[in-house]
Amino acid sequence: MNRTVASVAVLAVFAAVVLAPPARADYSMAGENDAGTQIARHEGVQGTPRAEAVGQTLGHDVSGHQGPVDWAAAAGAGAKFSYVKATEGTGFVNPQFGQQYDGAHAAGIIRGAYHFARPDISGGAAQAEYFIAHGGGWRADGTTLPGALDVEYNPYGDACYGKSPADMTAWITDFTRTYLAKVKRSALIYTSTTWWKRCTGNTNRFGDTNPLWLARYAPQIGELPAGWAKQSIWQFARGGGLPGDQNYYNGPIGRVQALAKG
Repeated sequence: MNRTVASVAVLAVFAAVVLAPPARADYSMAGENDAGTQIARHEGVQGTPRAEAVGQTLGHDVSGHQGPVDWAAAAGAGAKFSYVKATEGTGFVNPQFGQQYDGAHAAGIIRGAYHFARPDISGGAAQAEYFIAHGGGWRADGTTLPGALDVEYNPYGDACYGKSPADMTAWITDFTRTYLAKVKRSALIYTSTTWWKRCTGNTNRFGDTNPLWLARYAPQIGELPAGWAKQSIWQFARGGGLPGDQNYYNGPIGRVQALAKG
């Protein structure tokens, strides 16, 4: 092969690699992904989930998987607060978000939105901005909870999205700092202790800044991730008397109202 032909071949390979469009992100499971889907698959249920808790406020969380929610029935069954999945990554919006988020509000339920993190797709700042732009913001109306970041096992591959603990911690930092800067409220962090230890190295960086929403399907909440002395919300069961997952806020309804008011 002469030099001219070789040069043309090299340029052709270079163009194919550099100019090729980036691979499209996989959102094939986004309609089914919700807060706890992967935690339940990886960690299971440890005993009979708790049916009631003194001094706690009952709530739940839903996603597009639940379809349209009967919010009057949910309120009648005791729901005081609810979180609704808004977005995933930077390319998926819950098609049921309007009915669920606005419907909860109309039924007198304090509600907030959450984002299913995809650290494999884009940076934390980009995903925080996408979340805010598609329903994840906050307003001081006394009925809107600050947004929540759902970080859990990757539904599409490696549990930690191919990131080291340091890189995962940096990604979460980018998301939470951007959310705080844009919304003027700290986002909640939803996770499990086992995933947190595995994928962030059990960092204690967020305990003083971001309220904890912990998933553990057991009679007791168990060990918390490093940095948090208590949880704000405990997702204690994947099903029950309310649509979607069952949650307790750690305190009376006045504490939920205080979080909403900021």
